[in-house]
Amino acid sequence: MNESGGVLIIADDHPLFRAAMRETVGRMLPDADVLEAHDMKGLEAVTAAHPEADLVLLDLHMPGALGFSSLVYLRSHFPSIPVVVVSALESMEVIQRAMDFGASGFIPKSASLDTIAEAITTVREGSLWFPEQVSDNGEDAELAERLSSLTPQQFRVLMMVADGLLNKQIAYELEVSEATVKAHVTAILRKLGLYRRTQAAVIAERLQVHQPRVDGNAAATSG
Repeated sequence: MNESGGVLIIADDHPLFRAAMRETVGRMLPDADVLEAHDMKGLEAVTAAHPEADLVLLDLHMPGALGFSSLVYLRSHFPSIPVVVVSALESMEVIQRAMDFGASGFIPKSASLDTIAEAITTVREGSLWFPEQVSDNGEDAELAERLSSLTPQQFRVLMMVADGLLNKQIAYELEVSEATVKAHVTAILRKLGLYRRTQAAVIAERLQVHQPRVDGNAAATSG
């Protein structure tokens, strides 16, 4: 493919995979500006600096991200940027949930270069690309819609609350006052229809990416 131009963001915490993906994208789109992020903070910064980006290639497992939280963050705050999840977790459940949370595509990390090129091309042309037919199950899509009402700072606070941090710790991490954190928590609970901050753990659980279950025999053989 000989298309050119545009801004593509590769978000993955493995340098070797980022380098391989950058090379693949570079061959497809020689004139594209390819940017990288290795953690959630870097992803927030690069998307804020390039809200006009054409595509984000997103690994779900990065420092600072909780399950699908990075995908939900991007879809909530940069809805015009299509996101393709690139993951080693290839179960139908993970693919289905990625779509429900707003991904435009899903590329297994085991995919061939031709498949990766096809997926990127399809999504950049405005269509969806998934390995198998999936359909919206409603539950995760509804959660994504509720989370989209949060501001970027409220979303960060929610993830920290879900991680068990106290207001004092959150204030330190975000370099704001405890009063500001309390105001954010109150707004978050109101927007999400929650009554206690401990319920944030329920939200966090629903964002988790679960490994496919294996039976006892399979587990015994694999170990």
